[in-house]
Amino acid sequence: MTKALNEFLESNLKELKDNGLYNEINVVEGANGAEITIDGRKMINLSSNNYLGLATNETLKQAAKSAVDSHGVGAGAVRTINGTLDLHVELEETLAKFKGTEAAIAYQSGFNCNMAAISAVMNKHDAILSDELNHASIIDGCRLSKAKIIRVKHSDMDDLRQKAKEAVESGQYNKVMYITDGVFSMDGDVAKLPEIVEIAEEFGLITYVDDAHGSGVMGKGAGTVKHFGLQDKIDFQIGTLSKAIGVVGGYVAGSQQLIDWLKVASRPFLFSTSLAPGDTKAITEAVQMLMDSTELHDKLWENGDYLKEGLKSLGFDIGHSETPITPCIIGDEKTTQQFSKRLMEEGVYAKSIVFPTVPKGTGRVRNMPTAAHTKEMLDEALKVYEKVGKELGVLS
Repeated sequence: MTKALNEFLESNLKELKDNGLYNEINVVEGANGAEITIDGRKMINLSSNNYLGLATNETLKQAAKSAVDSHGVGAGAVRTINGTLDLHVELEETLAKFKGTEAAIAYQSGFNCNMAAISAVMNKHDAILSDELNHASIIDGCRLSKAKIIRVKHSDMDDLRQKAKEAVESGQYNKVMYITDGVFSMDGDVAKLPEIVEIAEEFGLITYVDDAHGSGVMGKGAGTVKHFGLQDKIDFQIGTLSKAIGVVGGYVAGSQQLIDWLKVASRPFLFSTSLAPGDTKAITEAVQMLMDSTELHDKLWENGDYLKEGLKSLGFDIGHSETPITPCIIGDEKTTQQFSKRLMEEGVYAKSIVFPTVPKGTGRVRNMPTAAHTKEMLDEALKVYEKVGKELGVLS
């Protein structure tokens, strides 16, 4: 290793560790379900995005195995050569039906969706209004587009209206887009889509909603846009297939023209091998399950409300979440890391989230209850939270 690289790595890693910002990666031994095993110890898992428990669902596992037998382990090419399988077409038709749009396109990850879709439509002659708490993939997608990026205060409709007016009336830009998460993953709050649409229509803004944490969770499973009945008002619906859907990948749903354009202009679609057959079939099965029944969705919300009420009654600061995502806001980064470590030692896996993922001084342990948790698991988790909270002086 060269001296310059060594010095850079040593200095920066030490700084992260000294400030309680270094993230230790834990290895899960086996499936990522309601309970997980790490270092030979079974723990109640409150850190996965597997909201509906579908990552370990037997129907999906059988669907994936069957597709591997019929179509192989890989698609073998990019979509534009001969990597578009009949399974991909089936998936995209199912996704469009699920999201209430004319068409949909599948990508290899949710992160890829934002890198692909934003830069395929926006360019240096355009402007993007972006909520200040948007996901990192949105930020990177905006940068890649080379459009002017204008930060908008989080869910502040007055600020959005003012900045939209300034951008449009300046005459500097060919197009102006507003981008927001549907559900914000750190605090669990929901975008004010009806007000956003009203402002967008007033100023002619393109609307773009990343619903990674809303699909499968909001709108009886169909997402935040469906929750507000705005499928015909939002230009881009983006989502991941690795959270509530339980597999891997991402999608963009919208008009047929938009999807046709993304198929010829979005680089991850053009230059990266297609989703694997097993994953593709499992995703289709998962989406169909959500369209057929709200049972898993309803169980998720029941468990989320139960855990939220339990933590709140113990005296924890759980912020203002409107979804099952439940942060326990500790504040100090080192205390937050220690809190998470003690939870794990007591049999509850709940990962700490600190700067730069959240602002300094707002460190939290984020809890992600799922449809697969039992009340007994949640009760045990609450007992551990109470014990650790008192031990570390977070609770009186």
